[in-house]
Amino acid sequence: MASDLHFYAILFLIWLISTVLIRIIFSNSRTRARHLPPGPIPLPIIGHLHLLGPIPHQAFHKLSKRYGSLIHLRLGSVPAVVASNADIAREILKTHETTFASRPQPSAIRYLAYGTSGFAFAPYGPYWKFMKKLCMSDLLGGRTLDQLQPIRSEEIRRFLRLLHKKSNGGEAVDVSRELVTMTNNTVSRMAMSCICSDSEGEAEEMRKLVHEVAVLAGTFNISDYIGLCRNLDLQGLKKRYKDVHQRFDAMMERIIKEHEEQRKMKIGRGDGVKDILDILLEISEDESAEMKLTRDNIKAFILDIFVAGTDTSAITTEWALAELIKHPDMFKKARVEIDSVVGKNRLVEESDVPNLPYLQAIVKETLRLHPSPLLHRESTEDCKIGGYDVPANTLVFVNVWAIGRDPEHWVDPLEFRPERFMPSDDESDRSHHVDVRGQHFHYLPFGSGRRGCPGISLALQVVQTTLASMIQCFDWTVGIDGESATVDMTEGPGLTLPRAHPLLCFPVARANLVPFN
Repeated sequence: MASDLHFYAILFLIWLISTVLIRIIFSNSRTRARHLPPGPIPLPIIGHLHLLGPIPHQAFHKLSKRYGSLIHLRLGSVPAVVASNADIAREILKTHETTFASRPQPSAIRYLAYGTSGFAFAPYGPYWKFMKKLCMSDLLGGRTLDQLQPIRSEEIRRFLRLLHKKSNGGEAVDVSRELVTMTNNTVSRMAMSCICSDSEGEAEEMRKLVHEVAVLAGTFNISDYIGLCRNLDLQGLKKRYKDVHQRFDAMMERIIKEHEEQRKMKIGRGDGVKDILDILLEISEDESAEMKLTRDNIKAFILDIFVAGTDTSAITTEWALAELIKHPDMFKKARVEIDSVVGKNRLVEESDVPNLPYLQAIVKETLRLHPSPLLHRESTEDCKIGGYDVPANTLVFVNVWAIGRDPEHWVDPLEFRPERFMPSDDESDRSHHVDVRGQHFHYLPFGSGRRGCPGISLALQVVQTTLASMIQCFDWTVGIDGESATVDMTEGPGLTLPRAHPLLCFPVARANLVPFN
């Protein structure tokens, strides 16, 4: 019996080795037939997964230094290419835009975000085009954002009052946590008006759910990349996906029903302002609408807004404040600008931001050095990029983080220098003309083209006004008893470039300046 088991074990081992060798041989023959981009030699089964490490954009950058601005990798059994300079990014995002207009569908998205029912990960096609038009005209258009501006202003004031309380008590502030809370509250009120009977408990549960979604979406799932594991749940992630999805779905169902009841009873909120959920429900009930929205479409879109609008804005503001604490001369310059435009008797408002060019430059420079690091795309057909073949169904990563640090386009690229985005007497320096909206391919904090972020205006309004109010109202120190301390600028793992360690600060309210009561 033991000898039989030994025999079958040897047979299985021979079969496994033969299978791997055959796949490598066939893969190499296909590689020779196609002119694929260069890259390191893959290992059997895992391909290049061992090279990625906990922070993939940094690993991609190191590989590009060795193999070039377009490299080919195998992530387990999934082919991928990584673009690391502006010219290659232009080919992918503009020249061959429709070929790369769809996004990959990892299992986290399929389980958590209602499959392809949402907007952010919907395949490029009629539904996605309809939702993009809807975003730009109604959901995230200028008129809707203007009507919802009082909500943003109220939440900033609530945030500042909390900081003032901490300041009076000499307490440290976890800037990351408080910013995430503020942005989550802002998005929650804009999206759904917080009309729930237990709004505080509901808001707290929503914060937890959004955080869990972000963590799960950023967790590497081996089943997505290694074919042998595709039907297995070795990490127990599918169970967690289902749990979070069910909790979010139950919450959204309660909120939608409350909205529907109010609509039936024609009970308004007094100011006549519709939240985003109201608009979506109206469209779903409109028989003449270009496309019918299902309940899953609505729930998925609300989730998209929370995930895209909470972490990213909070993290960008946190990085900006950290840079200003490191560079007190820049902090002082920004405050002088705010005081000269706004004065000391009122709080800075969104309407002031166009008159604060240095503040805008600080945010632009923060987005250059600390962007959401990778754009994810998937090729829908064979294509040539940079003279190389990129087959259909290839994952495509545009390394925005690396492109923003490219010395070919940026002077002293690792230095935080907001002045590079200010008008200059040096005619050779055109950085101040660079726009955040994806027209310049060496600066892509919000992507570019059809698949660029539709929430740019909202994100800039939240980040710029929040940062301006923090500069206007408080001094900031990371040391105890006024002693200076080094600000840790280490990056952590995650889709949205979080800091490795939370920014813990002591806010000190400016004397005779409390304009947010």
